[in-house]
Amino acid sequence: MFGVTENAGGTNVEMQGVVHQKSKPPASRRPAARPAFDWQGGALARLVREKLRSFDLRPTRQRVSLASLLFVAGDRHVTVDQLFDEAKALRMPLSRATVYNTLHQFVAAGLVREIALYGSKVWYDTKTGSHCHFYDEARADLFDMPEDVAKQLAIVPPKGKRIVGVDVIVRLVDDASENATETGDDPRQ
Repeated sequence: MFGVTENAGGTNVEMQGVVHQKSKPPASRRPAARPAFDWQGGALARLVREKLRSFDLRPTRQRVSLASLLFVAGDRHVTVDQLFDEAKALRMPLSRATVYNTLHQFVAAGLVREIALYGSKVWYDTKTGSHCHFYDEARADLFDMPEDVAKQLAIVPPKGKRIVGVDVIVRLVDDASENATETGDDPRQ
């Protein structure tokens, strides 16, 4: 049995009855999800196995562990590195290559959606339906827009074609004029 608990001093990881204490990582590096690491028949593992089977994926240990991380916290946007760091923090025995390959299997099955951003940055979105995103460049953070503006675009496809999806990603930076106005320095003057 493997379990994870958090307290003020850090994270306790229990493996086969032995508790190992791990100090808390900085807030910016803390994993978003902390599911119990149980493949033996826990409720989360059973739900994840059922979900994987419904997408015609065999529920291997690696797939169950990564799907647990992905889906326990609701809709999420993660990169391979973020998911690998979460798995590592929970001491899941997975390599970065396994995370990468498993995410690609999830994309091929339709379980997650791949979003490529400017260069080599690729995000994986657990919300697979059509929706729009904001990308905060300063924080390297991808998140859903509260409203799907794609419906308002009224795009007409070329003759003989139909639209199957519209991907809108709005890139954001901090507003220098807003920050300057707060301090009394207005860059427009």
